[in-house]
Amino acid sequence: MDITPPVEPLADTAAQIEGEVALLVDLLKLGTFIGTPMREGVADPLGLTTTDLRIVLALGGEGELAGHDLSEIMGVPPMNVSRAIAALTQRGLVEPGSNRRNRRRKPVRLTSAGEALFAQTIPAMAHVGADLFKGVPARDREAFRRVAASVLMRIGRWGG
Repeated sequence: MDITPPVEPLADTAAQIEGEVALLVDLLKLGTFIGTPMREGVADPLGLTTTDLRIVLALGGEGELAGHDLSEIMGVPPMNVSRAIAALTQRGLVEPGSNRRNRRRKPVRLTSAGEALFAQTIPAMAHVGADLFKGVPARDREAFRRVAASVLMRIGRWGG
């Protein structure tokens, strides 16, 4: 005789998701699906892979970073970051950084060509953003930015 309790259908469980759990689900969806418009609207037209684009954006926004820093920021395995850095270096977009005090830390930075490419990402991202945020009131956009900044700060402190 089977005494396992009946399993609720997924639809019922999905209907019960609310509050912070619903917000996390929405955030996961955004994180998953933003890749397509960023790839098609920014990376591909600039001749970059999505990993290359993320590195260019990180270096352009943060400045000089080591590979392990990029790996942590991007949530990408170190080997993928190393390969992308090598490809970007070969293309003349990235070069070794100037902070050489710690021999094990090997920071990289954008070259002048990399900085020019970073500058090209801005209008491309503005175009993608205009499409994605069309119809969203300015006050909601600003609220979204404030909430995102708050969550990003907490993620940086996450320890389990």
